[in-house]
Amino acid sequence: MADKEVHVTEQEAMKVAEASRQTEWQQPSFMREMFLGNFRFDLLHPYPLGQGERPEFTAFYNALRSFLIEHVDPDQIDETGEYPEDVVDGLRKLGAFGMKIPKEYGGLGFDQVEYSKAMELLGAYEGNLTALLSAHQSIGVPQPLKLFGTEEQKAKYLPRCASGEISAFALTEQQVGSDPARMTTTYELSEDGEHYILSGEKLWCTNGTLAKLLVVMARNARTKAISAFVVEVDWEGVEVVRRCHFMGLRALANAVMRFTDVKVPRENLIGKEGRGLKIALTTLNDGRLSIPSSSVGAAKQALRVCREWAGERVQWGKPVGKHEAIGHKLADMASTTFAMESIASLASNLANAKNVDIRLEAAAAKEWNTCRTWEIIDETMQIRGGRGYETAQSLRARGEKPEPVERMMRDYRINKIFEGSSEIMHLFMAREAVDKHLQVAGALIDPEKSIAEKAQALPDMASFYAAWYPTRWLGRFETYSEFGSLGRHLRFIERSSRRLARQVFHGMVVHQAKLQNKQMFLFRLVDVANELFAMAATVSRTHAMIQAGDAEAKNAAELCELFCRQSRRKVRDLFRDLWRNDDVLKYKVAMGVLKGRQKWLESMVEGLEPAKATAPPPAKARRRKASSAVAVN
Repeated sequence: MADKEVHVTEQEAMKVAEASRQTEWQQPSFMREMFLGNFRFDLLHPYPLGQGERPEFTAFYNALRSFLIEHVDPDQIDETGEYPEDVVDGLRKLGAFGMKIPKEYGGLGFDQVEYSKAMELLGAYEGNLTALLSAHQSIGVPQPLKLFGTEEQKAKYLPRCASGEISAFALTEQQVGSDPARMTTTYELSEDGEHYILSGEKLWCTNGTLAKLLVVMARNARTKAISAFVVEVDWEGVEVVRRCHFMGLRALANAVMRFTDVKVPRENLIGKEGRGLKIALTTLNDGRLSIPSSSVGAAKQALRVCREWAGERVQWGKPVGKHEAIGHKLADMASTTFAMESIASLASNLANAKNVDIRLEAAAAKEWNTCRTWEIIDETMQIRGGRGYETAQSLRARGEKPEPVERMMRDYRINKIFEGSSEIMHLFMAREAVDKHLQVAGALIDPEKSIAEKAQALPDMASFYAAWYPTRWLGRFETYSEFGSLGRHLRFIERSSRRLARQVFHGMVVHQAKLQNKQMFLFRLVDVANELFAMAATVSRTHAMIQAGDAEAKNAAELCELFCRQSRRKVRDLFRDLWRNDDVLKYKVAMGVLKGRQKWLESMVEGLEPAKATAPPPAKARRRKASSAVAVN
């Protein structure tokens, strides 16, 4: 195949991205309705507190917790940069690699709520194992086969995955991140029609150096359609080229993988040809929920560290936690952790219920929880001071409690990038925010539409907005009196939902076709929606706890009140900044930086590089005999 970068126009890239979207909404969505100004609280409330765990899950959870404490040394994993074989084998024996795989295929058959609880536990204890198990089950072979695989594919591969044959996902390439139109890994049908011939190179395949099975995305060399395949690592032509190493998650088995004329049986195509990106995006709807859940575990661990340290460390005659500056940080951490847990648990329950389309809720949970947890970990570093920056090993050697705050920071940072970066989550949600308006008025801003086609769309557009727009100003006059003092927060969410919808519409009117490039405008709209979602989940959960007579209901109400007050201020600020900002000036300055006008600021560092800086020799790779030496770089 051609050993060169694929060049596409912005319009071509947008068409590929648009074609990969799930365009249908067969189930209602709380956040989609909110973007339209409809506060569908009934889709979230009453909050699913749960009716107790199944005995088989409780037994597994307790066994996993004991296994982690007794057999897993996070500092050792960090120091060696390897997964101990006895740890991986122990997870296999527990059935941890088959948590979400149905029992008929040898798995444990846990639902999304149960799986999320396990991921929360792992997130609180050790990030490398969290990544290992999450990548295997959430985006590796099990999830896409459960959703789109044939019965033959499930029978062949799911038992292997459940038994601990590790799987990985291969989409990213050297020049391709979230822009699949430029994908260079290709496939074509063999002359005898029995196989697909797959060639190319993939970057950052998590679990790649350990994997036996892969989900590989590739582009048809002739039609350009992107499809998904199950590929076995032991097949001829599959090669692990290099293991990648990172700032944190030092045991992460991440690989550059090369495919040279790999023969993939036709029956290993997942779904239909050309459906690869839709399969990937649909898989991620449930799959990315492991990250907000593990984020909750990390936040709880950080909160514990700060509470204990702030109560023990004395400065100027009293514990540092009693100084207002630190006390405020503790309050923010606690209230935010409560809100994060409310979102993660709610999203997992919605995924279980399957009566709500959660594509936006899953994205919101991933984006909001990862950003808030990173802020919490950053504050943990600040509160611990020098002891936060010092390694756990060094603390232990000096006789102090080895709190691994610096490792926590290194390990956690990737979560704002994993399974869709924060920016991609914003763009994904922003596209859905304007979806209805594009359906109604898209012809007016579509550069490919003729004048006649634009004119033809005017009557339907006028009819829709004549009925819709006035109602975005008029509320339903719902008092939410049954929620007591929490009711005012629900009234704020309802008012803000209508305001959000108006601002989406105003953005379409003012910016028209240029709206897709007004990313900061769109990002603020998404941030408003995420804050409102977090508020709604937190209020619903608190009310449910009060109604259930939960022993912690009073404490939960205090956290909810603080969180909602602060979230309301953020929402007001975001609305204000939609139209009063420095976006134009910032973009102008940025273009000047790109053109080199501000290069004078860098003059001191020009040429300031190690004289002997050379690339390290390639790591020993797992190689499979290939029929061709052609590689894709």
